[in-house]
Amino acid sequence: MRIALLVPAPFTTVSGGYAYDRRMVAGLRAAGHEVSVIELAGRHPLPDTAARGAAHAAWAALPAGTLKLIDGLALAAFDGTDLARAAGLIHHPTSIETGFSEEDRASLRAAETRLMPMLARVIVTSAPTAAQLAESFGVPRARIAVVLPGTDEAPRSTGSGKAGCHILAVATLLPRKGYDVLLRALARLFDLDWRLTIVGSASRDPACAAALSALAGTLGIAHRVRFAGELTDAALEAEWRSADLFALATHWEGYGMAVAEALRRGLPVAVTAGGAAADLVTPETGVSAPPGDHEALSKAMRRLIFDTGLRAEMAEAAWRQGQALPDWQTQAARFAQALAEGGEGQELRLDAPSGNPPAS
Repeated sequence: MRIALLVPAPFTTVSGGYAYDRRMVAGLRAAGHEVSVIELAGRHPLPDTAARGAAHAAWAALPAGTLKLIDGLALAAFDGTDLARAAGLIHHPTSIETGFSEEDRASLRAAETRLMPMLARVIVTSAPTAAQLAESFGVPRARIAVVLPGTDEAPRSTGSGKAGCHILAVATLLPRKGYDVLLRALARLFDLDWRLTIVGSASRDPACAAALSALAGTLGIAHRVRFAGELTDAALEAEWRSADLFALATHWEGYGMAVAEALRRGLPVAVTAGGAAADLVTPETGVSAPPGDHEALSKAMRRLIFDTGLRAEMAEAAWRQGQALPDWQTQAARFAQALAEGGEGQELRLDAPSGNPPAS
């Protein structure tokens, strides 16, 4: 297949969604498919003039016979386009992101409700996202394919080897990730010995990052919380190795790649059940609480932090579960199959131009 992935620039962005995109591109190329990555300028997912112009130019420049695959972050920039021969890669609807005004959220939802059902094929990264698109965005179920992320082989976490519990959280500092919920949950556990390392970029939303740092101070736990920022691979590996527990208090995840990575390394997990975040978590491998409920999360985490024997049992179960997770090569093959099959049992035909370009 000849595939063009249309995605907001830069393609090197550090996030779970972009990591998934990069791994699928690499896997498709390794399998012999011709894949080009078209990085779209402008503001996304709320497109400005530059974003719409970039989408227009990229669409018009692609030759007939190219499978146009649009990352969901860029979808709204293609409003006004005939997407009947295009495919979409939807990690989660952008209109559910926290941090937008109600007006912006309504605008995004209207655009996604118009555009998603037009796509000939929609690939999502979890069953909850598939259900959401079918039930709330009008996408025919037969057009939706679920291709879970893969995982890499990884060394088993050995733990901190110290008194107390080293908790690791890995996610960009954004409102949707619920770090405020996690901080409030841990602040209630003042009588326990724990420390938290947060790994994630603060540059995507500096106001959110500043608010979290201030919240840690207000809660009186700043001395226990380290905001590590983005780390090199080697430095992040050291954090994974020395962690005793992984935590994610997200409001919504299309899958939860960091949760899968924690399990792959044999770490017990504490999460909130936002989207698919808790789908990987069993009673043997971790605990979960409702999204946004810091009191419930705090209660769930108390025994895990206090009881080292329970953590050890859960770590063993997490290791076993993690080794059974699919690898990236397998998932890239499934991704290619989903694209080739198209939706509703029909081959995705690309032997003709796929409609008019978007209005600039």
